Amino acid sequence: MKKEVEKILQYVQKPARYIGGELNSVIKDKSKVDIRYAFCFPDTYEIGMSHLGMKILYSVANSREDTWCERVFAPDDDMEEQLRKNDIPLFALESGDYINEFDMIGFTLQYELCYTNVLNMLNLAKVELKSADRKSLTPIVCFGGPCTCNPEPIADFADIIFLGEGEESTIEVIELLKDCKKKGLSKADFLYRAKDITGIYVPSFYEDNYNEDGTLKELKPINNAPKKVKKSIISDMNKVHYPKEFVVPYINIVHDRAVEEIFRGCIRGCRFCQAGFIYRPIREKSVETINEQCRALIKSTGYDEISLCSLSTSDHSDVNRMLTTLIDWTEKDKINLSLPSLRVDNFSDELVEQLNKVRRSGLTFAPEAGTQRLRDVINKNVTEDEVIRTCTKAFDNGWTSVKLYFMMGLPTETMEDIEGIADLAMQVVHAFYKNPNRQKGTGVQISVSCASFIPKPFTPFQWEPEDTMESLKEKQKHLLEYTPSKKIKISYHETPTSLLEGVLARGDRRLNKVILRAFELGCRFDSWDDHFNFDAWMQAFEENGIDPYFYTHRRRDFSEVLPWDHLDYGVSRKFLENENKKAHENKTTPHCRIKCAGCGANMLNGGNCDARG
Repeated sequence: MKKEVEKILQYVQKPARYIGGELNSVIKDKSKVDIRYAFCFPDTYEIGMSHLGMKILYSVANSREDTWCERVFAPDDDMEEQLRKNDIPLFALESGDYINEFDMIGFTLQYELCYTNVLNMLNLAKVELKSADRKSLTPIVCFGGPCTCNPEPIADFADIIFLGEGEESTIEVIELLKDCKKKGLSKADFLYRAKDITGIYVPSFYEDNYNEDGTLKELKPINNAPKKVKKSIISDMNKVHYPKEFVVPYINIVHDRAVEEIFRGCIRGCRFCQAGFIYRPIREKSVETINEQCRALIKSTGYDEISLCSLSTSDHSDVNRMLTTLIDWTEKDKINLSLPSLRVDNFSDELVEQLNKVRRSGLTFAPEAGTQRLRDVINKNVTEDEVIRTCTKAFDNGWTSVKLYFMMGLPTETMEDIEGIADLAMQVVHAFYKNPNRQKGTGVQISVSCASFIPKPFTPFQWEPEDTMESLKEKQKHLLEYTPSKKIKISYHETPTSLLEGVLARGDRRLNKVILRAFELGCRFDSWDDHFNFDAWMQAFEENGIDPYFYTHRRRDFSEVLPWDHLDYGVSRKFLENENKKAHENKTTPHCRIKCAGCGANMLNGGNCDARG
């Protein structure tokens, strides 16, 4: 650590965020590596250190002798104040070196409301914000993560953008940059060659044009760039690199445990869920691989808890054998096993039996909508009877608290659907007290969490208007007034952040100047209620002559060119159109293991997917 950094740590609330040196952090001799990579998470240490994707790519890059990947997190307000006051650039944790000296600066974009943090971190690092203003070969600034399925609102700030899964494309980019450095090539040479790597998008190689009504006319490729850029995908989850060790923090982080990814993708096809489409097709790890990787992580970290990570844990095709194998040794070694993402329609007796052997905690289920009609619209394929039966089964086995996730603002939603949320929660309360097997003298707590629905790219609802702030507030108020029991606790999201998320999720390149202006007006940590400055964002829109509601309040026609149409995430546009039409007819689509719906994602994986039979 540099002395100037050491001196300012006494003035910040949590210096352990900035000192590095944790167990399993990677230290290398910088004179013996060819590529230095600053992997940046545009939020605080506690949040970034909890993120599995960062752990994986940190390990992937550092598995190479010629590469040193270091971690960088967004400094909190007190640390930013000290950095600016003392004219100290943003630095990496492992070496303490300033990241403007590195070859690559990468950001993982998990949430649209982190975009001003990206600009703030680049500014703190004394790196030019716009790609066009960075003339030298290095540092190459790159973005990845789920938000890059529509990177257009931040396209001006990135040299290259990773689409899809980064384990293999990261290595290819490192190899290319190493070769360009060795040969003394220019940044233009690097970008021209990078465009041919699967999963790499070069924004400067596409020009945007607009129609008179403000809609996008085209994103025209130049410099022989492909008309469609395909995402990168890992074919075999058993063979792809997975960390044998995680960096273990000195301070508590949001998810302070070992995490094992058991599969990618989802079979379900819920029409609101972006992750369920952009991570297709489903690819599982074998029980043997899962067991081996879990043992290695516990041994190397000393953690006493493992969380199984996926979009729907109970959808692993061999879930019962997987749990039996894991419980055989975790129970003996006093390791807690956490199973998030359970579904009500496959909460089997065998699964309950396994859950009874692991640490008892509240159960979480996601009906998503309060009425069967609306659950059919969103293709949730879960019935009220299944919700009640599952909760009853849980109460039979000693659980006394259940958390239910819902959404507000879904397409075709009415106040009757909002009332259905409270009605369903009340049915769960009744199921508890009707249950003859419940412990006498115990009460039940039902937590209802309502997120504001935001239409996202690459989903059947990508054409839908977003519900207005006024309408959402009215629905939130009605739900609170309609809920009949204090045993039901209601929580919901604030609507101004939902508006901004919706604008940035489906926006085009004209938003780059809005984000830049919002940053200049002091916007930081926009996903944090105590930081979010709605007025500053509205000022940024107004000064640039852009109406945010143009991106949220109107329904897009199927014929409209969408800002992400030049990117290929595997799911065909025609399939998404058909799913949208079925939603408006209240018709469902069976999940992949029942019948292949022909979404097209199998073609990304050599013609194979979970539904190939």
